[in-house]
Amino acid sequence: MPATIFIVDDDEAVRDSLKLLLESYGLTVVDYGSTAEFVRDYRPGARQCLILDQHLPGATGLDFLASPEGSRLGLPVLLVTGRGDDMMRARAAELGVSAYLEKPVVDDRLMTAIRSAVDGAVC
Repeated sequence: MPATIFIVDDDEAVRDSLKLLLESYGLTVVDYGSTAEFVRDYRPGARQCLILDQHLPGATGLDFLASPEGSRLGLPVLLVTGRGDDMMRARAAELGVSAYLEKPVVDDRLMTAIRSAVDGAVC
């Protein structure tokens, strides 16, 4: 069964680009423009992970993960940021983020992180 990858990013072009890339690897991809849309539709299942942008309007990706909705997800999260730092990386680790990736994300690094996440390993 192919893995299902959820993408939450407010930039439609980024979502489209990631979706095309991941589908070319045979993955099922569902993308959202906000965490609210994602939470509304999300149903837990096997072999899933979330690619979450850190810089979203209103609240950050880490704020979402620390919220009641985000903390109950029960799926691996790959946090992606264009403006990261050591404090953000440490907070991501505290919140159980499986992989912390800086933009521009290298395709091989992203695919390695996804494979590790859906197979249960921490990157």
